[in-house]
Amino acid sequence: MNFELSPDDQAFADAVARFARAKLAGGALERAHSPSYPWEVARMLSEQGLFGIAFSQADGGQGGTLMQAVLAIQEVALVCPKSADIVQAGNFGPIRTMVEYATNEQKQRFLPDLLGGRKLISLGMTEPDAGSAVTELRTSATADGDGYLINGSKIFSTHSPEAELFLVYVRFGPGLENIGSVLIEKGTPGFTVGKPASFMNGEQWSQLYFENARVPASNLLLGPGGFKKQIAGFNVERLGNASRSLALGRHSFNIAREHALNRKQFGRPLCEFQGLQWKFADMHMRLEQAQLLLYKAAMEGEHDLPSAQSTAMAKLACNEAGWFVANEALQVMGGMGFSQESIVEYCVRRIRGWMIAGGSIEMLKNRIAEGVFERSFPQRAPKVG
Repeated sequence: MNFELSPDDQAFADAVARFARAKLAGGALERAHSPSYPWEVARMLSEQGLFGIAFSQADGGQGGTLMQAVLAIQEVALVCPKSADIVQAGNFGPIRTMVEYATNEQKQRFLPDLLGGRKLISLGMTEPDAGSAVTELRTSATADGDGYLINGSKIFSTHSPEAELFLVYVRFGPGLENIGSVLIEKGTPGFTVGKPASFMNGEQWSQLYFENARVPASNLLLGPGGFKKQIAGFNVERLGNASRSLALGRHSFNIAREHALNRKQFGRPLCEFQGLQWKFADMHMRLEQAQLLLYKAAMEGEHDLPSAQSTAMAKLACNEAGWFVANEALQVMGGMGFSQESIVEYCVRRIRGWMIAGGSIEMLKNRIAEGVFERSFPQRAPKVG
């Protein structure tokens, strides 16, 4: 089995790395600490062909592969972690689900601005009472002439303060079979974006409110019965999450390695102390192990959507490896690692959020166990009577 990248993929990764070093290295720390969306970076990435990498050229994409999208997000993150979020927004998450299932008319209407780095799409999935138990969502879509009336609310949506388009999970009726999704544009009467709130990592989100927000039938993405398709598309979002978790862990590792080579204590470089050598051995092993699972899932999705099992294992491994490595790197660097003068503390905070977002590590373990035993394990309490 060959564990090396193909010549084409390696050349692609090298080209992205050169671009990132030339265009994104300057200002990386300032971007990390700014809550605003770096639109200038988005347009630059779009012009470089780093949006829609695995989308067909007919849809305005690059006609590349999922592996190349993973490589792009990793190489950018190794130079500017915040800019990796922009690569994510242009390749993974709701934009990928939309491209997978949207009509030609919807693609023509929305994709040019999204792939051009001029507008953002956000996912309306989590609700105050429906987080991991997403099938218990209450946001409703009621037929109204040639459209739908949307009522409910969503929380924790990435990029929600800046987004112009929202892919919103809705319920058309009771039961799993009546869950689907609609595309809702900012400014739709009855749709309100609340005031921004902040996560621990500095990223902002706004609660979304729908009060008889009328959506035309032309904005229906997936009707009743569309839930499983939506989740299949969501699996790709998990690879974007996994890629950034691992890359920010590796970025922290690289910074801590340089620190250990150059920083002296008691008259010796830090790297000469066995205790720190063992830390770096553990960090290196975890990064390499998680990288293999990530590449396996990406290769599985070269010509189709990757499986839930592969993406769950990749995300879990990358979340845990990235968190362990970034946290250890901060410890190696001491006060400087803990200071906002270094980007390592940002990487620690950022990765910690990804252990919750996109499927918590506990829910991922449940999903992996279902694959092991080839049966489902419902988490709901049994009905009485």
